[in-house]
Amino acid sequence: MTGDGHEDHPLVGRLVRDIASGTEGRLMAVVREDLPTHTGTPRTTWRAYIRPAAGGVELATALANVEPLGAT
Repeated sequence: MTGDGHEDHPLVGRLVRDIASGTEGRLMAVVREDLPTHTGTPRTTWRAYIRPAAGGVELATALANVEPLGAT
């Protein structure tokens, strides 16, 4: 973990695609989130932030939805 909830990940800085939306861009960050549940035991998730190639607002998606695009 790097700080402020940001995680080290081999795809950070690379071109990726969000398979849920089809958005392509650069993976800017991966953040670990501990979400509350009805049992009181937090559920850990990882959220990925993708900056679209055309610019604009970064897209937040589940890390499991991210796939790499060719060589960068």
